[in-house]
Amino acid sequence: MSAPRAALIPYAPGAVEGLPPDLDVHTWDGTEPPPPQDVLDTVGFLTVPYMRTAAALPLMPRLPALEVVQTLTAGVDDVLPHVPSGAVLCNARGVHDASTAELALTLVLASLRGIPRFVRGQDAEQWHAGFYPALADRTVLLVGYGSIGAAVEERLRPFECRVLRVARRARTAPHGPVRPLSDLPDLLPQADVVVLTVPLTEGTRGLAGRDFLARMRDGALLVNVARGPVVDTAALLAELESGRLRAALDVTDPEPLPAGHPLWHAPGVLISPHVGGSSSAFLPRALRLLGAQLRRYAAGEPPEHRVAAPGAAVPGAAVPGAGEHRG
Repeated sequence: MSAPRAALIPYAPGAVEGLPPDLDVHTWDGTEPPPPQDVLDTVGFLTVPYMRTAAALPLMPRLPALEVVQTLTAGVDDVLPHVPSGAVLCNARGVHDASTAELALTLVLASLRGIPRFVRGQDAEQWHAGFYPALADRTVLLVGYGSIGAAVEERLRPFECRVLRVARRARTAPHGPVRPLSDLPDLLPQADVVVLTVPLTEGTRGLAGRDFLARMRDGALLVNVARGPVVDTAALLAELESGRLRAALDVTDPEPLPAGHPLWHAPGVLISPHVGGSSSAFLPRALRLLGAQLRRYAAGEPPEHRVAAPGAAVPGAAVPGAGEHRG
């Protein structure tokens, strides 16, 4: 990389431990006007403020020295088309693993054990006793086995369930084999729970469509903590309304889910408002990531977690696929 230029980050420099003292760092969190243009002319490292992507996109063309765009999300589908030629795009791999994996497990357990019914019963002063399925002895299929998929498996391990893993490419993981996406038709009928943690790409858009859902066994649960368009909403609605499948969705298509949308009241569905990554676990991990990336940048070293380098050949750069996801 060239000699380091200034950095623009959404946090006060004092909050980032180990910040290089010789790096010129400016603060912009996306809620106020950006620094003057003479400052923007010097910025080589831009951090997209978390949940403020829309504010950052029009800023990028105003940064003539831009070399690195660092998101604080693992998914970069909304940023990638706007990265200037020659700049490297990096995601926040690892930042959202704990938070998103926690929510995935919460959605699985809540759906299986009838928690939504109990909450509604409490509101109505109704006692819904009965027999409810456990996670123990079930088969869980993880579709997408990057760092978040692996974090989900770590949290599943104490629950005495069988775990199957799928990613773009077959490989060996610490707890067992990872099968390629081409094996999905054979694996889907085996699963009681299917958890989606893939990024949104042209290859994964609509991945959980009519054929995918039709191969899931009767009564199976689909959990989406990836991106809404990974699931074909119309196809899922048909399965929910028939009562054949259940779903737990942290993301939807469209999103936010508008009032009156049939997903709100479809049978067997639990919906959370895209909160997989937005928990108390986010900030300390985001600050550690920024510190590490800025130290590399100040030292003239390539940043980690490169997912795209439009117009530039950067060793190790790769567009994310079905094994690496999101926040």
